[in-house]
Amino acid sequence: MTLAEENYLKTIFHLERDRQSEVSTNAIAESLETRASSVTDMVQKLAEKKMLVYKKYKGTQLTETGRRVAANVVRKHRLWEVFLVDKLKFHWDEVHEIAEQMEHIQSEELIKRLDAYLGYPEFDPHGDPIPDKDGNIKKAEKRLLSELTKNQTGICVGVKESSPEYLQYLDKKKISIGTKIVILGKEFFDGSMVIQIGKDQFFVSKQIAENLYVQTN
Repeated sequence: MTLAEENYLKTIFHLERDRQSEVSTNAIAESLETRASSVTDMVQKLAEKKMLVYKKYKGTQLTETGRRVAANVVRKHRLWEVFLVDKLKFHWDEVHEIAEQMEHIQSEELIKRLDAYLGYPEFDPHGDPIPDKDGNIKKAEKRLLSELTKNQTGICVGVKESSPEYLQYLDKKKISIGTKIVILGKEFFDGSMVIQIGKDQFFVSKQIAENLYVQTN
């Protein structure tokens, strides 16, 4: 598999999990910031390799082989993120682009030893589950912060948006994995919230709340 092919499979893998259905050519093009015609060429190529099933005008769906390859790329990406944060002390907003490069390393033995060295982590620094060696992903019960109502409490377990700018904003508000968030109030008009973290109280916008995953009791 080429680097580009792996990136396509990984993108479709993520889009499938979001949609639970066939993924359109336009959705892939938008995610990869490329032309729909380029996507069509690539998915046809991947279909010939039995990595996915392509249905004209309907979209694509990964085969079991394609899903396994994609899950392995995701696994490597998230393990490298854990390594970069836990062992090399990178910040969580710095590691995505580095892991994008390292996820294409082909040595299975290296990844096996990396996993063991890290203590077999189940989640990456952003709260995303790490596929195991067989491509299985642990499901965790979680909700968006925006779904909570006044007087509810949630523990931050992940982020939907992982751009450096968003993560840096969370840092300013002292929000990270494991942070306890109490909802003090919610505006019906625009969905903004008043939340409490420790002794601090402040507003967060609907956009912020819609990109933060929490677990509730």
